[in-house]
Amino acid sequence: MRWIFMKKLVIEFSNERLITPSGLSLVGQMLGKSSFIKKCNNMKVDGKRSQSQIKNGDILLSYIGLLCQGKTSYDAINEMSDDPEYYKLALGITRAIPSAETLRQRMDDIGSSLREEILNANVAMFHTFHVQPSALESGLVPLDLDVTPMDNSKTHKEGVAHTYKGFDGYAPMMAYIGTEGFLANTELREGSQHCQCNTPAFLKQTLRLGHQLTDKQLLVRMDAGNDAAENLGILIEDGSWFIVKRNLRRGESKEDWIAKVKECCKDIRNPRDGKTVYIGSSWKDVAYTDSEGESKTITMRIVYEVIERTTDKNGQFLLVPDIECNTIWTNLGWSDDDIINGYHAHGECEQFHSEIKTDMDVERLPSGKFDTNELVLELTVLAYNILRLIGQESLKSRRAPKTKHPVKRRRIRTVIGNLIQIAGHVTTHGRRIVLAIGCSNVWRHAFMDVYKRFALA
Repeated sequence: MRWIFMKKLVIEFSNERLITPSGLSLVGQMLGKSSFIKKCNNMKVDGKRSQSQIKNGDILLSYIGLLCQGKTSYDAINEMSDDPEYYKLALGITRAIPSAETLRQRMDDIGSSLREEILNANVAMFHTFHVQPSALESGLVPLDLDVTPMDNSKTHKEGVAHTYKGFDGYAPMMAYIGTEGFLANTELREGSQHCQCNTPAFLKQTLRLGHQLTDKQLLVRMDAGNDAAENLGILIEDGSWFIVKRNLRRGESKEDWIAKVKECCKDIRNPRDGKTVYIGSSWKDVAYTDSEGESKTITMRIVYEVIERTTDKNGQFLLVPDIECNTIWTNLGWSDDDIINGYHAHGECEQFHSEIKTDMDVERLPSGKFDTNELVLELTVLAYNILRLIGQESLKSRRAPKTKHPVKRRRIRTVIGNLIQIAGHVTTHGRRIVLAIGCSNVWRHAFMDVYKRFALA
């Protein structure tokens, strides 16, 4: 009989400087090339506040550092207190790491006052590293606008209200650009706010940012909640292509549509017994007001997909046929199938929402003040894109760990876990500070390639 004895593992404390989130050095290098932090440092700080020597830029750098680790709680800043010198060096903080109380207080003071500066800094970051969002096979760059409710139930935060998802929270509008899903814009909204409310202004700002991020033509995709003539007019005046889900108007019914398509539709499909699909295009006049206040009318294409089911998927006959009617506004000359598939691809936004709310933990926002939570969401634009850039660059590394299937986009959770929370050993030799990555970490080569790409850019 063979006996196997496990060796006992002895745990002891060491005086060595072992840092878990060594990847923050990447974050600091990327932010350090921006003039945004310098501008924030020049903002006046009220001398009556605690730790007034800490500049606003240090406050924002500290919180972005937390976001890049998937943390939003102010108390998480205390984790940097064991080795503040490293975190100051890694993130480019000039004075000191703020306490949780100072961080909360100063974030409240800043509020939503830096919205334009943050969005412009995001654009500048892409220009600095010569990165453009990737286009579709058609050559158009997708720009997806979508609302995603954030659950903040059982709280008394400003702006928290009942959302269409059935819980109390916020309902921010998000705008993603490129096949990678970079964040181009975001706007925090009260939970009860209709998705079309303030969307025209948000759409105009997003289009401006989108044109700054890429020199290619945009393909704007939106859900039926944003089916409004005003939005279509903005897109037409901008010269962008679009795919927008359409609502049935008053006087229209599913029965009317099925009767009409049975008369004129030439593309009729029967994917199974008891299910008939009618696909085609129609045209309708749309009246809108241009930027100069003049009323205009344009004939616009409607792509339709009308489905009639006389039996369910199990073969059970239905007493009354089930009719589904999907209609889409577009100004593209693509085939009907390509338009329908293009709209379905808009659903990939749900993946991006999940990465922000789950991987980065940006759902239950930390403050009771609406303006402060708006600042958190705006800083998330920078943090999210930094993580996305790191992830996409790591895919180019030939020495990165191999995956079972081809990967086009690195999930944020993977980036945080393997490239931000990568352990390192900090030592000082003369005037040099060395961050050593262990030879047993399979991500060490990918980390080095990413560091060379962004730190030495």
